[in-house]
Amino acid sequence: MFTPLILPNGSRLPNRLAKAALEENLADEGQLPGPALWRLYRHWGIGGAGLIITGNVMIDGRAMTGPGGVVLEQDTPLEAFKTWAAASRQEGAQVWMQLSHPGRQVMANMGGNAWAPSAIPMAMGKYSKAFAQPEAMSEAQIAEVIARFAASAHAAEKAGFTGVQIHAAHGYLISQFLSPLANRRSDRWGGELANRARLLLEVVRAVRQRVSPDFCVAVKLNSADFQRGGFSPDEARQVLLMLNELPVDLVELSGGSYESPAMQGEAADDSTLAREAYFLTFARDLAAVARMPVMTTGGIARPSVAQRVLNSGVAVVGIATAMAEIPDLPRRWQTGEAPHALPAPVKWRDKTLTLLARMALIKRRMYALSRDRTRNVRYSPLWSLLIDRWRTRRTLRRYHAWLRQR
Repeated sequence: MFTPLILPNGSRLPNRLAKAALEENLADEGQLPGPALWRLYRHWGIGGAGLIITGNVMIDGRAMTGPGGVVLEQDTPLEAFKTWAAASRQEGAQVWMQLSHPGRQVMANMGGNAWAPSAIPMAMGKYSKAFAQPEAMSEAQIAEVIARFAASAHAAEKAGFTGVQIHAAHGYLISQFLSPLANRRSDRWGGELANRARLLLEVVRAVRQRVSPDFCVAVKLNSADFQRGGFSPDEARQVLLMLNELPVDLVELSGGSYESPAMQGEAADDSTLAREAYFLTFARDLAAVARMPVMTTGGIARPSVAQRVLNSGVAVVGIATAMAEIPDLPRRWQTGEAPHALPAPVKWRDKTLTLLARMALIKRRMYALSRDRTRNVRYSPLWSLLIDRWRTRRTLRRYHAWLRQR
């Protein structure tokens, strides 16, 4: 776990443990990183991880997963981002910015755009109407998105980040293009897998052209959508072989989407996910054919599990929820400690509310860390969900005001 890793572009990770992305929803005025995010990442910056990946940063302020998200566009001022990068890098970790476009996974009350490969709405049962009606993208809109990913990566490098991770998982826009359920296009962006993967490949190429050779370019890819008829493990393998031909420094394997939240241990296709290291089987198989290092994330909270991941041939262990609970978990593992690092389980009958409550618990913990409240507290899932809804409504008003000013 604590040996360095040299990446394909020659840069170095100090160890094999990564703080994986968690959506913080802690943006300041103007959708910029502010003191809350700086304090949160200072805790992770001294926590002992060799790699720190930010929560998803939006490449387009008109398309957001939530009103508290950070936006980085071509003309965004960079001073706040420089402070954010410096806070994360204070003890030598690499820090990569996760770049994302939500596509159709936009709430209806957000306003703005819900661009998608096809005009197929979210299938969330009684919660479907909470999401915006998606708009099938034109060629010009696809070209704009590619250019935006590249511009945001260039800005991240100027701000002091050491890499970016292109989010092509969890049902966001690039993942939607990959999915035969969400992508019903009949042009060069749809149909056979080579066409559905075109957006991802073009984004990687465009990003690499805008950044320096020693700046890391990574991809987060679903090992599967865990939906019948969706993006399959075999298709994930084929996409990975396509990425082998490009200068990609690391691929993180995850899975699921809002419709089938496998990243939370729940799947819509009746498959059973392991309680820890959800995607290890997929990651192990794909690592065998990958030319770049492979990372997997999903439920990892114990050093024995992390070591099992590395023993399987996976190069980097991603830790997400456990590092929200205990931000210096890697450092504690290095000293021989193995503290309990997971929040209280939530097992309500309503799966969507269960997912929201689990996310609310994590966000409440990150909020506490952003206020330098480090004592680990076992929060109530119900109260955490109510607090999260209240904070979201307050932040939504601020976001709408910002959107109108633009």
